[in-house]
Amino acid sequence: MASTFDRIDKNNAVLLVVDHQIGLFQLVRDFEPDQYRNNILAHAAIGKVFNLPTILTTSAETGPNGPLPKEITNMHPNSTYIKRNGEVNAWDNSDFRKAVKATGKKQVILGGIVTDVCTAFLAISLVQEGYTVYANADASGAMSKQAAADANDRMRAAGVQVYSAFAVLCDLMRDWRNTPGAQQLLPYFDTYFASYAFLARGHVAAISRGQTLPGESE
Repeated sequence: MASTFDRIDKNNAVLLVVDHQIGLFQLVRDFEPDQYRNNILAHAAIGKVFNLPTILTTSAETGPNGPLPKEITNMHPNSTYIKRNGEVNAWDNSDFRKAVKATGKKQVILGGIVTDVCTAFLAISLVQEGYTVYANADASGAMSKQAAADANDRMRAAGVQVYSAFAVLCDLMRDWRNTPGAQQLLPYFDTYFASYAFLARGHVAAISRGQTLPGESE
């Protein structure tokens, strides 16, 4: 049975940053470290560019899991930050549940370390609570590509929408003429998505200083 296309509504969505802790970062093996660092910062920045309520959470951060990267906490100084004492599934923490429910939003965008535990356990729990859940696959890291693939399959089977970061952004925006739209998203892409950033820079350069070469139009 085909799943329905549940569009992300920027007015009905909350962003969750789940256990992107500097200790747990060492467990991620399905992305290169520099790439994954960029991915988790890009995930956190979705909340800023779309003005989404954003909830940060960690588990046992005074132990080996460590704190969140300072780039994320500096980006969200006024966001709710739930420091769980040890619950593996964030939904088992009453303060976290209350914070999510207090937003009044019914769509949840999340990413976490590791994909098969911190992301999957929470995502499936949220679906069971009646939320529409979008797991950002680029911001969820696992100890192997196989572990990530199996977790994504398990989430899909439970009704979780597994999206790339670019898909999340484009569905939130929907139209380049919207606000946030091209004016807000192109600077975001310039920071976090080099491929689109240089596409845009190349377009500007072609218009402002470019000229065609013989045979190019063919």
